[in-house]
Amino acid sequence: MDPEPQERSYLRGAAGLIAVLAVVVILLLWLPAYRWFLLISTGIGVLVAGTLYLWHHFKPLKEEDIDG
Repeated sequence: MDPEPQERSYLRGAAGLIAVLAVVVILLLWLPAYRWFLLISTGIGVLVAGTLYLWHHFKPLKEEDIDG
């Protein structure tokens, strides 16, 4: 009675990504305030990603830290 696994379409994900990129480009060209928002958001995202990378690099998970 297990439901059949559905195949994931690569094209569907790519179309969504292209749509999002198109909306971002249109907003950046049409509304100049979005340029600052995107720049600041990207900077914060890069800062958080770098911090998390360094945290997990210097404090890796140990076997006893994982509930199993």
